[in-house]
Amino acid sequence: MKQSISSVRGISCWGAHIGIKSNRRDLAIIRSGVPASAAAVFTKNIVTAEPIKLCRPHLKNGILQAFVINSGNANACTGEAGFQAARTMLNCAADALQLAPEDILISSTGIIGEPFPTEKVCEGIKAASKKLSDRPMAGALAANAILTTDTFAKEGYHAFNSNGIRINLAGIAKGSGMIHPNMGTMLAYLVCDIDIAPALLNKALHRAVDASFNMITVDGDTSTNDTVAIMCNGLAGNPRIEEENAAFEQFYGELLKMCIHLAKLIVSDGEGATKMIEYHVAHARNEADACRVVRTISDSNLVKTAMFGEDPNWGRIIAAAGRSGVSFDPEKIDLAFGFDNPVQIVAKGQPAMHNRAVLRKLMGESQIRISLDLNMGEAEATGWGSDLSYDYVRINAEYTT
Repeated sequence: MKQSISSVRGISCWGAHIGIKSNRRDLAIIRSGVPASAAAVFTKNIVTAEPIKLCRPHLKNGILQAFVINSGNANACTGEAGFQAARTMLNCAADALQLAPEDILISSTGIIGEPFPTEKVCEGIKAASKKLSDRPMAGALAANAILTTDTFAKEGYHAFNSNGIRINLAGIAKGSGMIHPNMGTMLAYLVCDIDIAPALLNKALHRAVDASFNMITVDGDTSTNDTVAIMCNGLAGNPRIEEENAAFEQFYGELLKMCIHLAKLIVSDGEGATKMIEYHVAHARNEADACRVVRTISDSNLVKTAMFGEDPNWGRIIAAAGRSGVSFDPEKIDLAFGFDNPVQIVAKGQPAMHNRAVLRKLMGESQIRISLDLNMGEAEATGWGSDLSYDYVRINAEYTT
């Protein structure tokens, strides 16, 4: 079986069906055998789920030892009863895993505003904690247990060498709708056996999130529960990373690759999506400008519906860039579609001659790249988004409390 989060040294996990959802696993536990350096990035929505309110302070000392996640109920907009339910869930997890509550990060995802099924969750935690395993299957079960409207589990694993030592890095994620930069209704949990100081891990995670999960969009909605968290338990035995040296930059690069991999899986599973579109903006004055243009284009409903209709409507793309708030000269821009041998649509602000048959075939692909060159500077940015289909409306009309 393929490697998973349980392939990382010292990591055991499980995914269980506890009855919140009728037909799918709905509780995941991921545990490190030893205390781990930890960091997390949470939603920027001011309406925040109860588990985040409760557990955000747990990251202050940069140490965690377990993630416990339920799906099917978000425990958001549930008031004081929801906060007490989160506290009960946390204390139950601490008892079952024999850990201090402050060493655990709990999360919830699913329907917002419904009473939290505290008893089911606590009974499920007690049972699942006895099944924790480091077999690859256990990681796959955990990946499935955090899903909501997702159509497939989102996993990643790779190994790399640091100072001659093999380092294992893995992650799982969920997300399909309410996906928008800063993040979206998405959860991601990463584990690694590298030894790194918490402050540096926090810096690396925030940088990686900004260039990956914060550069994706499905529908422009930011959720109440978004969480990206990581534990690095040091069991690889590498020299501890305590400064921003070559080892740190290597780790950051590997972490970024993993985050981009998971982020692209989320976009490819966007609710009702038929296409994943990569947006690349080049030669902007600075990175902030490049990111802003990417985000504005990728979040345009007119652009997304054009992609669904397989229509290379470059006017919508240019118009979105023009309202991004970034200053550029429309007479200098170049626009092209495609990954290999891209088809140029606009050259120096003017329509370019192109092979319509080639472009028509390209627009029928499930993955499309849109490249906009502002020709204003040296900065660039890349982001990812889905198209907007009839099925997105149907799915979200039927997904109700």
